[in-house]
Amino acid sequence: MEFSIAPLKALTALRSDCLVVFLQQSAEGCGLPDAEPVDALIAQARQDGDFTGALGHTHMLSRPAALSARRLLLVGLGAAPSDARAWRKAADAAFAMLKGRPTQRVHLACAEPHQALIEAAVPAFGDFAYVYTATRKPDAEPACRVQAVQVLVPSRQVVAARARLQRAEAVRAGMQLCRDVANLPGNHCTPTDLGRIAQDLARRHKLKVQVLGRADIEREHMGALLAVAQGSHQPPRFIVLRYDGAPKKEAPHVLVGKGVTFDSGGISLKPGAEMDEMKFDMCGAASVLGAFEAVARLRPAINLVGLIPATENLPGGAAVKPGDVVTSRSGQTIEILNTDAEGRLILCDALNYAERFKPASVIDIATLTGACVIALGHVHSGLFSPDDALADALLEAGRQAHDSCWRMPLGEEYAEGLRSRFADVANIAGRPAGSVTAACFLQRFAQAYRWAHLDIAGTAWKSGANKGATGRPVPLLVHYLLAQAPGGAMSG
Repeated sequence: MEFSIAPLKALTALRSDCLVVFLQQSAEGCGLPDAEPVDALIAQARQDGDFTGALGHTHMLSRPAALSARRLLLVGLGAAPSDARAWRKAADAAFAMLKGRPTQRVHLACAEPHQALIEAAVPAFGDFAYVYTATRKPDAEPACRVQAVQVLVPSRQVVAARARLQRAEAVRAGMQLCRDVANLPGNHCTPTDLGRIAQDLARRHKLKVQVLGRADIEREHMGALLAVAQGSHQPPRFIVLRYDGAPKKEAPHVLVGKGVTFDSGGISLKPGAEMDEMKFDMCGAASVLGAFEAVARLRPAINLVGLIPATENLPGGAAVKPGDVVTSRSGQTIEILNTDAEGRLILCDALNYAERFKPASVIDIATLTGACVIALGHVHSGLFSPDDALADALLEAGRQAHDSCWRMPLGEEYAEGLRSRFADVANIAGRPAGSVTAACFLQRFAQAYRWAHLDIAGTAWKSGANKGATGRPVPLLVHYLLAQAPGGAMSG
């Protein structure tokens, strides 16, 4: 599917399988030039009660009079479509109406603002058109037949709109990579496979990459990562990606992604029901790869490092046991009270490793706790940071990217529960505030730089009939990273 920008001309002469017009609830017409026939059809639909303009309300007309388009789809934006979520809901409703219809060429139009339409339409279409095919044949009749989408904008706005579209398309490509990798079954995405995917990404975009094997990880004294890995026959990997878009003297931003390619819980075995979804426990790693895909396409003037500790967590004869004490890369000892709290173990070694880069900021991304799902459901990712400016920047990036997060607390009162009689720290506290105490554990290993933690356990994938990875929080990460470039500018 291809997106493009086209200058807005008379709608009557536009040849299209479907002309989609977005308009506010109070608008009498579409507000577009030379669109009297469209305005007449809108007025008739309102008079007949077929279209109200409410947010997400749609009305499809076939062979509309006086138009060259085969179909006209009216989509309501509600009373005040200034909210990014409103635009996304309207875009989702529009593309749902196209499902199964023989519409190959689609045109999108609105009075204002065109940038909001682009930002909403591209990811909505990405969701609508996404099909997983790595281990299955595609359906004989695809749900989406759209091949080309053009957004119509006034001639004076074409250049700006194309730049906006370039960014949205890069984010969509990053989300697709994230989803493709995260949806792979555990036997098709081992830690070794994840390393190969990172190497392929680096080759395609001329990035720097290192994939450390077990011996390298041992030399780095990553005892926490090795402890999680010791129950599996699959060897662990530690992946280091680098994108250099700014001078070497510029401190890089670092993304750290949890890469547990399958999580059985280890000796603290999970319940069998829905355990298949634990292939998604590497969605943090997949989101780092997706963010690199987007950044490599856009070439912003920043330096970026990606760190992915990758392993399986299985209950083999050599598996780590509840009560074992291991030594992390930082030298701190950890009492493993629950082997199913393994994500924080592999992340703590990666967070310590990040110190060598003297980073401008470090963000770790992990499907870390079921407690975050209880707290926030599947709407917001959990955001934890002691740095107000960094937290605000991530919250704003989430708002702009239609990929929201919600700031959660940190504090010594919560960290008290991690005290251990047998080690410097325990890997779990009690049941209360489980997502917060998990973040407090990570914070111990992230004291040397500006740090934030994103718990994406509720947002990284969907269950049920629509089971699959969502691609979040790639949009949030990319918007944050682009905002760190001087003036938001792109290099190269």
